[in-house]
Amino acid sequence: MFVDYAKITLKAGDGGNGAVSFHREKYIAAGGPDGGDGGKGGDIVLQADDHLSTLADFRYRRKYTAQNGENGRGARCSGKSAPPLVIRVPRGTLVRDAADGRILADVSDDCPVVVAKGGKGGWGNTHFATATRQVPRFAKSGMPGEHYEVTLELKLLADVGLVGFPNVGKSTLISVVSEAKPKIANYPFTTLTPVLGVVRMGEGSSFVMADIPGLIEGASGGAGLGHDFLRHVERCRLLLHVLDVSGSEGRDPLEDFETINRELAAFRPALAEQPMIVVGNKCDLVDEARIEELRDIFTARGYAFFPIMAAIAEGTRELIDYVAAQLQKLPPILRYEAEPAPAPTVPTGRDFTICREGDAFVVRAPWLLKILEQVDPDDYESLQYFQRVLESSGILDALKEAGVRDGDTVRVHDIAFDYVS
Repeated sequence: MFVDYAKITLKAGDGGNGAVSFHREKYIAAGGPDGGDGGKGGDIVLQADDHLSTLADFRYRRKYTAQNGENGRGARCSGKSAPPLVIRVPRGTLVRDAADGRILADVSDDCPVVVAKGGKGGWGNTHFATATRQVPRFAKSGMPGEHYEVTLELKLLADVGLVGFPNVGKSTLISVVSEAKPKIANYPFTTLTPVLGVVRMGEGSSFVMADIPGLIEGASGGAGLGHDFLRHVERCRLLLHVLDVSGSEGRDPLEDFETINRELAAFRPALAEQPMIVVGNKCDLVDEARIEELRDIFTARGYAFFPIMAAIAEGTRELIDYVAAQLQKLPPILRYEAEPAPAPTVPTGRDFTICREGDAFVVRAPWLLKILEQVDPDDYESLQYFQRVLESSGILDALKEAGVRDGDTVRVHDIAFDYVS
């Protein structure tokens, strides 16, 4: 089954906590703090894999979590950093943040892409020793890893895309000029999934052609198969618009041409500006005068027109030579750049709220929870450190503005204390 869209959850590893430890050795008094730092959490990395052609694997596993970094230990031993979690995806996969739609990565080359970064490890108490604070009984907790719900969208990497109504001969054409072997039959929608084929022009020269499943009127709105596969046209450098010039399906080729172009423009306006070559197939079923009439019409509109008989490979060599020459003049396959995250509302990330509940002032600050885990209420220096955090974050100033007075009770999560100016 061809699957080109999936939604998954990514959670990078959390950093390990710093250690609170003191050097203990015979004949060495007051060895001092020697708590090691926590290890870094594992990143989540996406890697292109040419052995994968669809996103079907992500229908069965939707949550990916990297390992956490190890906690620090005594004797200044740092915790081990967690290895990255490598997720293999088909080449050409576009990764978007499901929350706001911004592009996180375009996995189109061989370079691995870090999509979610692991958290940094926390400092051990060694870092907090000073001349006046020689016995720090606290350390920093590790930072949480990044967490995203993302969408994976496969956009095939092809130089040339074949577009046109069903049963006009696209599959026959790609089977003749490339190594692709699609199913070919005399009924509409024989091709149910995009087909890629490599067209070899000689030693060291080739390009990739994609047969996009048949489009019909209303495809951009979801009709037929086109809505599911129009995204694969976006990266193509050049489009070959294949027409049944004989009208063997009871349609007029000029009307077919206008209909498909309207659907391309409706799906993405930029597609209407893509370089396009018109290919008239099944020329053996129509007279020469009609072929020349169509050539004049499309030439007047600025399109190169090639009459062919794909079933017997008549005219295909001239077409492919012309396509190869045009590709030399066109820019490379479109690559998407990652979009920066929007600026946070609070740049420091230390947002808090203060409210009055009875006689107490209640401070709510989720980021303080990690710090509180390391605070020892029975240790003076640990409480001094906690007070400096409240002061540097602006919480103490905010309490004054809220009307706190000496002796009032202040609650910060599970800790309650009397305010003293």
